[in-house]
Amino acid sequence: MAISDIRRQYSLSSLKEADLTDHPITLFRQWLEDAINTGIPDPTAMTVATVDTDGQPSQRIVLLKDVSESGFVFYTNLGSRKARELSVNNRISLHFPWHFMERQVRVCGKAQRLSAAENARYFLSRPKDSQIAAYASKQSQPISTRELLMTQFHQLKQKFANRELPVPDFWGGYRVVPHQIEFWQGGEDRLHDRFEYNLQDNGLWQAQRLMP
Repeated sequence: MAISDIRRQYSLSSLKEADLTDHPITLFRQWLEDAINTGIPDPTAMTVATVDTDGQPSQRIVLLKDVSESGFVFYTNLGSRKARELSVNNRISLHFPWHFMERQVRVCGKAQRLSAAENARYFLSRPKDSQIAAYASKQSQPISTRELLMTQFHQLKQKFANRELPVPDFWGGYRVVPHQIEFWQGGEDRLHDRFEYNLQDNGLWQAQRLMP
């Protein structure tokens, strides 16, 4: 079968004006809970898109670690490609690809670095092997072999076998403060339901329906 011939109907649900909430985060939390309740792996997985100084976008999958009316939180190595790009251009886009529910959510906003206290609180809550991995990997930097990476990991594991790791200064989190959030619900015959929330100058959110 040709790729161009792969298609199906989207008919699981709909999104109506009556389903909207005053604040988009309220609706997002409902959708996130729906995704979690399905039991799928990584329901908090999201695509994070950043742009370099040449205007070249790049994307990667990151796990959402917190969400509130203040924004969406994720953590990373501060020497990673995304962190380097955010240091010169903090405009960012998130995408939640819940295609198994015929849903997706798109977020546009600006990334703000979290405080040292917030970073420490989350880092120390991680499993110890995950903490060690953060030290072992200089994220996004070239390495000759996987064996070298594993050697570094095991050496650190032995070094810190009987003591806690300090919170690294090269690792931390970002809060994506949104100004636009779109909810997409698949519809039959490609007549999808799309609603875009935009943050107004008065601090309130205004939603509008978009054509599919």
